[in-house]
Amino acid sequence: MALKALDIFKLLPKTNCKKCGCPTCLAFAMKLAQKQASLDQCPDVTAESKAQLEGSAAPPIRLVTIGEGANKLEIGNETVMFRHDESFYHPPGIGVIIPDNLDEAALAAKIQAAAKLQFVRVGTAIRSDIVAVINASRQAEPFAKTVAAVQKLERPLVLMSTEPSHIAKALASCQGQKPLIHAATADTWEKYAALAKEKQCPLAVTEPDLDKLAALTEKIKSAGVADLILDVTSHSLSATLQALTAIRRLALKKNLRSLGYPCMAIGLGQTPAEQLAQCCAYIAKYAGIVLSSMDQPEHILPLLTLRQNLYTDPRKPIQVEPKLYPVGAVTNASPLLITTNFSLTYYTVEGEVEASRVPAYIGVVDTEGTSVLTAFAADKLTSEKVTAFLKSEAVKEKIAHHKVIIPGYVAVMSGALEEESGWEVMVGPREASGLPKYLKTVWKSG
Repeated sequence: MALKALDIFKLLPKTNCKKCGCPTCLAFAMKLAQKQASLDQCPDVTAESKAQLEGSAAPPIRLVTIGEGANKLEIGNETVMFRHDESFYHPPGIGVIIPDNLDEAALAAKIQAAAKLQFVRVGTAIRSDIVAVINASRQAEPFAKTVAAVQKLERPLVLMSTEPSHIAKALASCQGQKPLIHAATADTWEKYAALAKEKQCPLAVTEPDLDKLAALTEKIKSAGVADLILDVTSHSLSATLQALTAIRRLALKKNLRSLGYPCMAIGLGQTPAEQLAQCCAYIAKYAGIVLSSMDQPEHILPLLTLRQNLYTDPRKPIQVEPKLYPVGAVTNASPLLITTNFSLTYYTVEGEVEASRVPAYIGVVDTEGTSVLTAFAADKLTSEKVTAFLKSEAVKEKIAHHKVIIPGYVAVMSGALEEESGWEVMVGPREASGLPKYLKTVWKSG
């Protein structure tokens, strides 16, 4: 039976040293009880206490780090099957596979394409954050040369080869970068484990049978390699999804330590459309790393968008700061539009205002991160709140007129808002897509 936070607390040093990253030992105990922290984070715990706590306190899915420094990728340490039960914590790495049998021009083009896979969505920078090199040539020299060239991307690396000696040669060109070594099998695990242990690198393990995979991870762990990633890719999408789901369930529900590691999957479709569909399924179903040969923005952006949407805390809506935002070369005569501080709502409105080429102010009211209709229904977007915003010093300093545009969906509050604020209230379009036409016609004619 898992220990409760207070039971764990009794076995901790109780010094509140903060070395674990938590403000108190009790806070650390609560994280251990929720399986969101590892006992290794406490340097002062006694051997006796560690022995008692280790089984209970260890996260059901190990946290594995690939790479070093600011660009490192951390995966695993998940605690629930479904996001709405709590949250997902470590977004999967999404990356491009680069073969080592390309000529110099093709390799340079592939690296350049991978470098461009970064975007800004709803105010957040998102990008492809891992890159894999596959030993397609089956030779050591081209493999090491390609790995050296790919390092300019400054992203965590996956070294994919069926020859441990080729991996060893490639590792010499990326010293201190802690790449993922891919992949140990039932026949080759001893050589791969020795290499991973020597270089202190995480190791991918592959075996289609889950019982055999569990036995294999136990052998590798006994050999001194603790940071493992389970590659469950098969040529059947359904089989891969079944394995991803089964491993997650066994780790969380049955506390099966031998499968308590993050997983990875590779898109093997013949076309970008097939790979895209496969990778989307893998992101949604627990993969910690998703790789494919796709390197075009129109293929990678949907994956990054899906990841961004899934790996947000459902208990904390994404918000922007409530304040007055200028868009374009505004003056004191520029229009003022009111919206909520739900991030997606704000950036949708901002994008349409930019597209209109009409400089304007966007007044963001604090609605606790809810959208227009939700906020209005919950009394978080009211005439009183908007009036208080219109009477703020920020608005008085920047805007000379007394006209305000409100979303069309809350037209019903226009009368009360006019009466309370003394401003002329203009009812805008219901959808943000109508703003460019509205600003060019209704606002200017008004």
